[in-house]
Amino acid sequence: MAKKNYYDVLGVKRSASEDEIKKAYRKLARKYHPDAGGDEEKFKEVNEAYEVLSDPQKRKQYDEFGQYMGSSGPGGTYAGGTYPGGGAYRTYRTYGGAGGAGGFGDIFDSILSGTGAFGGNWEMPRRAQKGSDVQSTLDITFDEAFSGCTKRVTLRMPETGKTETLDVKVPAGAVDGGKLRYRKKGNPGIDGGEPGDLVFVTRIGSHPIYGRDGADVTMELPLTVDEAALGAKVVVPAPDGTSVRLKIPAGTQSGRTFRIKDKGAPRVKDGGTGALCVTVRVVTPANPTPEQRKALEALRAANAKTTSVRANLERYLKSMSGSAHQTAYA
Repeated sequence: MAKKNYYDVLGVKRSASEDEIKKAYRKLARKYHPDAGGDEEKFKEVNEAYEVLSDPQKRKQYDEFGQYMGSSGPGGTYAGGTYPGGGAYRTYRTYGGAGGAGGFGDIFDSILSGTGAFGGNWEMPRRAQKGSDVQSTLDITFDEAFSGCTKRVTLRMPETGKTETLDVKVPAGAVDGGKLRYRKKGNPGIDGGEPGDLVFVTRIGSHPIYGRDGADVTMELPLTVDEAALGAKVVVPAPDGTSVRLKIPAGTQSGRTFRIKDKGAPRVKDGGTGALCVTVRVVTPANPTPEQRKALEALRAANAKTTSVRANLERYLKSMSGSAHQTAYA
């Protein structure tokens, strides 16, 4: 494969002066240097072109024959060492021999020592990195999450060992697993980078009556058989300390949920308030009194005169063919 034209590689004309060639090389070397995130192959190509065009004799031979045919020829040796500040640099092939003046080895040495091709006192820039975040769990009660609170927290930073004390403001309506972020309170940055963040993850304790589903507050309401069957009006306590009168329609089934708007928790992100979700549970008496037993027996007798759901199921099973189905429902 034919080599690229060295003048094209550096982006200069064939009539370019030594200063123009050097200026073009410095710009491209900074751009493609591997430890600055550049292209290693391009970096080799740029240095090869500069190694020839920066030397008057080599450039003359290149202009006459279209290539430089030095004593070592393409190939040469490999060079390696350490960058200023520590760390091994990559190895690159030295074109034109290791001992030739102005060779790639000398150029690379001048880059590493901070002189020559890049100008005096040059060194590879180091990238600033943001410090890592520190995460901690913040335990709060149901009421603290619902109404909001301020908690004083003291914790030891894992990297520095220093203690940090701050007042953590928990917003009204905080949810379980929510994150409270304090900027630049985490681990320190690297090479001038900004510190990480301190993140508190809220963990809400249980409540004897209420639960949470986002901004909605959930609860169960026990009903007697007659309340569910005949309907009733019951008073429901809301988590904000008020009470709500809830109308239970006749024939309400166990498990039905009623939503009471604007009686839930505040919405932290978009404003507004959630709902209070009341799920009814029909409770039968475990040890009925004589009066209750008499009433239940009367209800049973009344139900026997009507078509029940169970009677419909029995008729359906009889209509089915195959013993497998009959056995499954036996």
